[in-house]
Amino acid sequence: MTDPHESDVSQDVPGADPAAPAAGSDQDAPAGAPEVDGFEVDGLEAADVEADEEVLPADPAAAVQAELDERTGDLKRLQAEFLNYKRRVDRDRELIAENATYKALTPVIEVLDTVARAREAGEVEGGFKAVVDQLEQAVVKAGLVRFADPGDPFDPTLHEALSNMGPDPEVSVTTVKHVARAGYRIGDRVVRAAQVLVVEPADG
Repeated sequence: MTDPHESDVSQDVPGADPAAPAAGSDQDAPAGAPEVDGFEVDGLEAADVEADEEVLPADPAAAVQAELDERTGDLKRLQAEFLNYKRRVDRDRELIAENATYKALTPVIEVLDTVARAREAGEVEGGFKAVVDQLEQAVVKAGLVRFADPGDPFDPTLHEALSNMGPDPEVSVTTVKHVARAGYRIGDRVVRAAQVLVVEPADG
């Protein structure tokens, strides 16, 4: 038996279309709308929904280790570049200091030659000797070193041979016999080669 009140409800709603589908039916969503977990999503394509899903690496620990190795390599390269830069700066600083010493002390060598001749003549004594000693100590402290003595093996990088005095049975290699003028150097840098007379070892 039909309830008389049921038919009255549809008639009481202004503009109601008796032929309209009931709310919640399948005709509410636009045709072709994708479904997500059983629900239709208005205005979205199925491919857009799948693209938003985060793709996790197959092995997260391996990915982290690879990233760590890359950062460690970058740090090692940066440290090596810094050490090379520091070495270059230190080397340049030493070269600048050595050049300054060379420029300042080169003229003093002629004074030292005069002092050496005065010493050989026995003229370095009294108050003059004290001055000479202070001068020689000062140049040594500044890095200027005198070299070449009789009996030293001849070294063409340090000595300039003025004359060969012939064979000498007491030597086994070419040897400095007499120093005509002393040589000077600053560190490994020769400021002036020594002028010497040399002897050769005897044959046989």
